Order: sequence, then C-alpha cells, then structure tokens
Amino acid sequence: MRDVLILITGGTIDKVHNERTESLNFNNDATPLIPDILTQGRCDFVHKQTLFLKDSLDFDDADRAAIVAAIQAATQTSIVVTHGTGTMGQSARKVAEHITGKTVVFTGAMRPHSLGKSDGSFNLGGAIIAAQTLPQGIYGVMNGRVFEAEKLNKNTEHGRFDI
Repeated sequence: MRDVLILITGGTIDKVHNERTESLNFNNDATPLIPDILTQGRCDFVHKQTLFLKDSLDFDDADRAAIVAAIQAATQTSIVVTHGTGTMGQSARKVAEHITGKTVVFTGAMRPHSLGKSDGSFNLGGAIIAAQTLPQGIYGVMNGRVFEAEKLNKNTEHGRFDI
C-alpha cells in the first residue's frame, strides 16, 4: 500500500449549519470534519494536513498556489485534496500544470457531512482508494466515478459530476 496524505482545503464537505444565521459555515475554531469522517470509516493510516478552510468559490490564485506547493513539498506520492465542488475542476487543472510524478485525487461533497445523508464519506473513501491504485496523474473522484483533471466538471443542473 502507498502512503496517503490528505490535504484539507474546505468546501461543502467540511461545512456546518449555523443555527443563528441559518447559513453553512466552517467550524468557529477552524477544526475540519475530515478527521471525523476518517474515524467513522476506521481509516487511521492516512496523514492529514489542513491548508485552510474556504469555500472554493472564494479561492484565488494564491490558494491554488498553496495547494500546488503543499503537493510539491509532500513526501507522499499518493495525495487526496478535499475541495469545494464549485471550482474543483479549475484547481485540479492548475495542479496538473505543475505536478508530475504523483497521484493526486480531488474530492468533496454536494452536501455537508455534518448534515447527514452526505455523499462526502463515500467520495472521500473512493478518493483514498483511487490515490493508492491509480497511475500517476491528477484526478477527481465524485459520485462513484473517476475523472481525469481536464474532464472534472460539476453539472450544477443535475447536482453531480459528469463527463
């Protein structure tokens, strides 16, 4: 088995419902939910690194550069990036411009893990497996499918990722 690193960047998978404002936000203490998902799945072998907790619609070039830099600095060659679905494809394509020699898999969720009935744990588990078994390259795993970076696109009309 390959050693796996999960880079946490935020997105819907990590959001919680704010009862006061009736909005979805990140935990006030900036604690990601990804470790909870891993614990529930009894997945204790992965390494985790939180880069930031942001909605991907608010990402800028500096955020994508930070993702690239973290991947470059990682000793692991199998990497999962948790990411918001809104600009996941854009970030994956940016990483593909700069990274070779590693297997990088982007994933996220359409519904927050904290609300239950989320696709997040399913997608994260698929991404961890994909990162260990796919050849080197940049991919996305969503909704039970693997997409190469250039084909990673969210279909907002249907609420899923399609080819």
